[in-house]
Amino acid sequence: MAEEEKEDTHIAIFRGKAIRRKWFNEEWWFVATDIVSALTDSKDPNGYLKDMRRRDEGFNEGWGQIATPLKIMTSGGEQLINCVSTKGAFRLIQSIPSKKAEPFKKWLAQVGYERVQEIENPELAQERMKKLYELKGYSKDWIDKRLRGIAIRQNLTEEWKIRGVEQETDFAILTAEISKATFGMTPAEYKRFKGLKNENLRDHMTDIELIFNMLGEASTSEIEKAQNPDTIEEHLEISTKGGNVAKIARIKLEQETGAPVVTDENYLDSPEIKKTEGFLNDPKSAGFMDKLKKKRKKLIEQAEVV
Repeated sequence: MAEEEKEDTHIAIFRGKAIRRKWFNEEWWFVATDIVSALTDSKDPNGYLKDMRRRDEGFNEGWGQIATPLKIMTSGGEQLINCVSTKGAFRLIQSIPSKKAEPFKKWLAQVGYERVQEIENPELAQERMKKLYELKGYSKDWIDKRLRGIAIRQNLTEEWKIRGVEQETDFAILTAEISKATFGMTPAEYKRFKGLKNENLRDHMTDIELIFNMLGEASTSEIEKAQNPDTIEEHLEISTKGGNVAKIARIKLEQETGAPVVTDENYLDSPEIKKTEGFLNDPKSAGFMDKLKKKRKKLIEQAEVV
């Protein structure tokens, strides 16, 4: 997979120390020796890392899957340096025999314990997600729709899997088809329109955008059940049909309100709840909201497909 570099800072701060990082394969990768340096008192992090691999046979055997040499800018120019993903960084921290690493090991153990609990009781995972969104500044109404959208999305992917869709690339292609039909843009185009880079697009959708996104995916799921496709071409056709259901409703709402559903609004600089409050307190928005409320109940009912 081709390397893609993120345009902003290449430095992360961890325990007050700089960690060099690079955007690669759609995620951040961190310089392994910088992590070692931040969590130990070693003056030779390279040597410390080599000692770790000698002491920990399992860690050493998996090192080839954990670390990837990437070009990192140094005082002597670009050099290939071993980097680890976030998952790899956690594995690296687990293997560091230093008191400084103990708080992180305890935290990882707690996270692991919580995930086991969530497997046994999925409602715990939903509650945890609600709290995370609340902490990020999302309103209750928005959170409810976001969680419902996740459930609808999961239902759709299950329908695809039942009918032979297995590759992540195929999921992405089909999702893009629904989005293009619903909103006139693929997810990648939509992100650029909203000024997003690596953020989750749905986390930056407005309340009404989430509803239409749900409607497109829920409609696709229902058509999948009814028509039972077995080729990728048929899945693509159905994805377009499902998106078109949402498109027709979107266009109708825009005609009634005189306002576009798709917006370049995002929540990078201001939390959703603050922007929503600002919009609701604006007298100019009153007419739009009155019309929107009349349509909203029917749209939600259409989107609430199990």
